[in-house]
Amino acid sequence: MPATSPAHHQRRRRRTNRLLATAAGVLTVGALAAAALPGSASAGEDHGDKGTSHGRYQDVQLLSFNDLHGNLEPPSGSSGRVTELQPDGTTKTVDAGGVEYLATHLRKARKGNRYSVTAAGGDMVGASPLISGLFHDEPTIEALNKLDLDVTSVGNHEFDEGAAELGRLQNGGCHPVDGCYTDKEFKGADFPYLAANVLDEKTKKPLLEPYWVWERNGVNVGFIGVTLEGTPNIVSAEGVKGLTFEDEVETINKYAEELQRQGVKSIVALIHEGGFPASSSYNYDCDSPGAGDGISGPIADIAKNVSPQVDALVTGHTHNAYVCTIPDPAGKPRTVTSAASFGRLYTDTTLTYDRWTGDIARTAVKSANHVVTRDVRKARDMTRLIGKWNTLAAPIGNRPIGYISGDIVKDGTESPLGDLIADAQLEYGRTLDAETDLALMNPGGIRASLTYAAGGAEGDGVVTFAEGFTVQPFANTVNLQDFTGAQVIQALKEQVSGANEAAPKILQISSGLTYTLDLTKTGADRVVTDSIRLGGSPIDPSATYRVATNSFLAGGGDGFPTLGQGTNDLVGEDDLAALEQYLTANSTATNPIAPPKADRVTIVG
Repeated sequence: MPATSPAHHQRRRRRTNRLLATAAGVLTVGALAAAALPGSASAGEDHGDKGTSHGRYQDVQLLSFNDLHGNLEPPSGSSGRVTELQPDGTTKTVDAGGVEYLATHLRKARKGNRYSVTAAGGDMVGASPLISGLFHDEPTIEALNKLDLDVTSVGNHEFDEGAAELGRLQNGGCHPVDGCYTDKEFKGADFPYLAANVLDEKTKKPLLEPYWVWERNGVNVGFIGVTLEGTPNIVSAEGVKGLTFEDEVETINKYAEELQRQGVKSIVALIHEGGFPASSSYNYDCDSPGAGDGISGPIADIAKNVSPQVDALVTGHTHNAYVCTIPDPAGKPRTVTSAASFGRLYTDTTLTYDRWTGDIARTAVKSANHVVTRDVRKARDMTRLIGKWNTLAAPIGNRPIGYISGDIVKDGTESPLGDLIADAQLEYGRTLDAETDLALMNPGGIRASLTYAAGGAEGDGVVTFAEGFTVQPFANTVNLQDFTGAQVIQALKEQVSGANEAAPKILQISSGLTYTLDLTKTGADRVVTDSIRLGGSPIDPSATYRVATNSFLAGGGDGFPTLGQGTNDLVGEDDLAALEQYLTANSTATNPIAPPKADRVTIVG
């Protein structure tokens, strides 16, 4: 798919403060250099602007968020709450999220700020609730257009349906299979998706634009967008077919140099990769133990190596909230932010632009995360947008598929919902082959909890198709494969070794399979081999076992190469159909399913 042309974005731009700079150089070196001269400072001042301007310096407001995942309506359960640290050291939870409220908060934050730009850190779409996912995320792109998003990086979920579909979301047009959903053709995104480190295997060129430059009255800020290099490990092979994913740091540094040559000295990197803060509270002081001590994970290493030419990092992927300072390679402080996920937070960062140098005065950067509370007026245009798409989705989404007696959550090393889904896939697998022995489910494929409280008019305890779709939106098939016992043991060890050693991915397992996870040990030894039992009997390394997984795991995804080596494949229906069949067969209004105990994995340490 060819990169989007700069003319396309200029033609579609609804606000005049946007200007796309491509590798070909839409903004010339001379024009950008002239824009940064001290003499242009007075012409760029806006007296009365909330963003302060003192002749030489101009405050630029950077609003950012990440990992929206098509959550147009307020997310339910724990997915729709954030934890807030109180002055006395206690915490409380706050209901948050929903684009009707996000729009109101962003518009209020921008008020009086003529120098305001809004950016995102990827995964705007993909793994979306029914209202968006049923329509290939066209509703979310429409919502982002109304939110006046200026630019975003791609995330791994932007590739769930492949490069061609990502191109359609960018450029518009009706879906090649499902066609148009309304009487108007889908227009695509008003903002550029950036994919600097995603290359076409044949041309070796970026799939989409690598960077974009925001310009207002002589103030120029460049944005470079990348996704995590490991995207092929967490997306189906079909989704990344024909693409290569380059190192994040090397790519950002390459294009930072290119922007510098064009005269753009102020640079923000949009990185769909993240970290793990020391606290789950969104307003935790990440720097309180010392600069950078409050966050770990991939983004910490990336931040330490990204060129000092980059002034701030907007990140995502881990769904965590943080505003941290991590020194750049030159030892200068640099802000690294993430706004959790699902539109529950937005980050407000003040970048002080030096008109004499064209760079950001790094010591003056201020940043904080803010809750998208639901105690503000809903944005009417978003309410209309949600109503339009809900009307189209309602005949499918409102259908009851089962009943539960309480919340069945996805949280925890082993989760009640993970157990239920694994059991559903085991039961479905046995309808295809009665010899199916066990089922394994990847935790990342479970996107939301099942909540007892009604989300609409269906009544408490009723699980609708829309709720099931929100839990499992990927349309993976349930696959049966044969493995030796030795391979089953190896697959369980891959949860905590190899690609998953630093950040374990604990598979959710079906009833009858048990083992001990010893967290006092390291690597593969954390899975205690002698403890692995099926139906109370030890796994026989030389025996053959019939295993149900989803198609993503069956392809070796999520760092489980052994699960890609099965034989005697049998492909069934999609995993949501398996969940629906299980809920329908095993629950009624008078006899609902109780949350599983999540006691199949014994955790030590």
